[in-house]
Amino acid sequence: MSKRLYKYLRQEVFPTPFCSGCGHGILMGAILRAIDELNLDYNRMVFVSGIGCGAWIPSPHFAADTLHTLHGRAIAYATGVKLVNPELKVVVISGDGDIAAIGGNHLIHAARRNITMTVICANNSIYGMTGGQVSPTTPQYAKTSTTTSGNPEPPFDLCKIVAACGATYVARYTPYHIRPLTNSIKKALSTDGFSFIDVISPCPTQFGRRNQMASLYDMLMSLKSNSINYARAKNMSEEGLKNKVIIGEFL
Repeated sequence: MSKRLYKYLRQEVFPTPFCSGCGHGILMGAILRAIDELNLDYNRMVFVSGIGCGAWIPSPHFAADTLHTLHGRAIAYATGVKLVNPELKVVVISGDGDIAAIGGNHLIHAARRNITMTVICANNSIYGMTGGQVSPTTPQYAKTSTTTSGNPEPPFDLCKIVAACGATYVARYTPYHIRPLTNSIKKALSTDGFSFIDVISPCPTQFGRRNQMASLYDMLMSLKSNSINYARAKNMSEEGLKNKVIIGEFL
């Protein structure tokens, strides 16, 4: 991470709690780089998270106002912050288990209301902190600690759900696509309305080792080879999109 970004961090909390190879550290750098490039007033921002690996990105690392809330309730707390002080820039950063499972109702209703806030889902497709259980975004047939023979259920496509509910800006990227990801975060932070970014973040410890991708390199190369742009994907068949990660701006 560039030294110019150190001013946004609490130095006393390092090293991070993230596992070796976790993509959340790359995502954390992209968020701070976007804030720096936009020259946003850090003192007028509030970062809200729930419980899980992704929730650790802003809290305790960011030297800013943060709310580390109940599991699944980050968007509800963020809504309260926005109601009390609409002038604040409110950013939710949490994981797929927190935002899409127990917090799924809050996600769809915040999008339906088109509340001006940015939600960044650090989506590692598994419950990374609590044992590697299946989550709503675990790919079908992928192995987890609770689906040892493979996940029988199709996953949520969070971008399609949020777009259908009425959000203003919706995108998906990965830490491999770092510059497009950073640019997308800048757009989301500049959006008047509900903005959402689904970030497919590598988890070698829980997801990778159960699915023949035991290192960050393996997972990044998988994302590189299996990612396809949304504009191109729109013209492809369902069979052609099997096992692909659709990235880009959905809305």
